[in-house]
Amino acid sequence: MSDKKLWAGRFNQPTDAFVEAFTASVEFDQRLAEQDIRGSMAHATMLARQGIITGEEKDLILEGLEQIRRQIEAGEFPWSVALEDVHMNIESALTERIGDAGKKLHTGRSRNDQVATDVRLWLRDEIGAIDAELRRLQKALLDLAEREADTILPGFTHLQTAQPVTFGHHMMAWFEMLERDHGRLEDCRRRLNQCPLGAAALAGTSYPIDREFTARELGFDDPCRNSLDAVSDRDFAIEFTAAASILMMHLSRMSEELVIWSSAQFGFITLSDAFCTGSSIMPQKKNPDVPELVRGKSGRVFGHLMGLLTLMKSQPLAYNKDNQEDKEPLFDTVDNLKGCLKVFADMVPEIHCNAEAMRRAALQGFATATDLADYLVRKGIPFRDAHEVVGKAVALCVERGCDLADLSLEELRGFSEVIDADVFDALTLEGSVSARNHIGGTAPEQVRRAITTARGSLK
Repeated sequence: MSDKKLWAGRFNQPTDAFVEAFTASVEFDQRLAEQDIRGSMAHATMLARQGIITGEEKDLILEGLEQIRRQIEAGEFPWSVALEDVHMNIESALTERIGDAGKKLHTGRSRNDQVATDVRLWLRDEIGAIDAELRRLQKALLDLAEREADTILPGFTHLQTAQPVTFGHHMMAWFEMLERDHGRLEDCRRRLNQCPLGAAALAGTSYPIDREFTARELGFDDPCRNSLDAVSDRDFAIEFTAAASILMMHLSRMSEELVIWSSAQFGFITLSDAFCTGSSIMPQKKNPDVPELVRGKSGRVFGHLMGLLTLMKSQPLAYNKDNQEDKEPLFDTVDNLKGCLKVFADMVPEIHCNAEAMRRAALQGFATATDLADYLVRKGIPFRDAHEVVGKAVALCVERGCDLADLSLEELRGFSEVIDADVFDALTLEGSVSARNHIGGTAPEQVRRAITTARGSLK
């Protein structure tokens, strides 16, 4: 394949060797090859329909592009840094194969609208793959929530024991976080699904092209409505990276809880050996490396979001070479997000809950204090007065080193005469979670209803 630059006609000197390597993008943008070929096939088909090239020329172009596609898939394509990028490499190879017909492929387009189209096609494909992994993780969470719908653990605020909840309810909180992430990915895909082809360099083209046809051929909803905007903006990539950052933030929060819960100090869960590693010096160690690494990768994705925002913030319209720098952070975001979702979806089904450890922890820290206050309110005590009564009872328990349920009825009545023997129903962990039997509550009945509803949304 010739290394002659396809734009070299105006230049009298060759490109400096270092500048050639410095400005080339083919080492990373070759992963757009499939989308580039797909876009070129649609463009060639449109050119023939419009009479801009002949049917015979179109057939030669399509056949040549198909041969190049197979060569790339086989890993046999000779990529050249001298040809700068994926687009010029493929076009040069095509021209070498089919002659002058290959030179006509670029009629009515520019690398500016070509790359914008390729990146949108690629990201659209990747969002589909990412969402499939996200859905797989959500299904795993539903299965775990159903399995542990009755398992009680302490719920925390400020990482202090607050009220008892069920492990299934906690998993459904994770599910809801991911459901919003799914919606953000859907929104992002809808907004990026506009076709830049036909915008050419920045102003459109004088050829009688059919942009609606090209958009339909490539599965876009519509052509981009403004040629300047079509080639110059990368807000679709920024929007995706923002959605990815929020999703990674959610995975990081989940990771933090898994790390805490799996520690010897908590012992709430056991992670499968397949997702942990050992220590090179301490033979007893079982480190939760997978959730720790996912937690760390969140910062990497956040950095890519900041990088893309900074990349775009000072660019005048239309295309600028700066935009070559959009691909590596976008590619890395996609790769890491897919990897994190996959490993989580594989790991979650293997989580083992240590129900007794959770229960012991829930019996500490006065998790049913709010239930005692609610009991007093139902007996006619104003809530603020009930709050004070329970606070005094807790102070006595702290002094004695016991829980509210360990106090005798006589001792409890010493704080309020309205307390009767039925108070102990309110002070049990099961009574506490079962009492919250409303939409969004932690009662096992509500957890199972939420799981059923969620399964329907995944179909």
